[in-house]
Amino acid sequence: MPVDDIQLEAEASMSDAVDFLKSELRGIRTGRASTALVEHIRVQYYGTPTELRQMAQISTPEGNLIVIKPFDASVLKEIEKAIHASDIGITPSSDGRVIRLNVPPLSGERRRQLAQHVRQLGEQAKVSIRNARRDANKQIDQEQKGGDIPEDNAETAKEEIQNLTKKYETEVDETAAAKIKEIEEI
Repeated sequence: MPVDDIQLEAEASMSDAVDFLKSELRGIRTGRASTALVEHIRVQYYGTPTELRQMAQISTPEGNLIVIKPFDASVLKEIEKAIHASDIGITPSSDGRVIRLNVPPLSGERRRQLAQHVRQLGEQAKVSIRNARRDANKQIDQEQKGGDIPEDNAETAKEEIQNLTKKYETEVDETAAAKIKEIEEI
């Protein structure tokens, strides 16, 4: 496999790790109502786990309120069960047609827990990035042993992969730090 392909593959894996981190962080509540808090919750819909955003209209009419209006009113109870089962820590209230989630302000202890969770997610993303680096370096070593890549090119490729690793780890650190700051400010 050419060096460029190995590097592109590693960069794609690293980018995916950062994208996954960002999507996970969207679901962590910060004291403000956000549809991202609930839209990925999976609800049993006729025996199939379905994302809430595919089966209901989700809005935030106020800064501390999320309103969920299912397209099919018969699944209201299933949506409530799924919200209870999720780890968002908000109790739903229903009037038979819509579900309201009142987002309470975060306590100091809950802020620390969320900040720690963000740090753990960031570390998991870094591990994924490092695994991509390790895999790419292994591929380069195999190509070099097979005589497909000269030693100079292999070393240059490894340096470039290390630079990619640093770049994406920095992006993870910045993303996690921004989320922690957001949690602590509110």
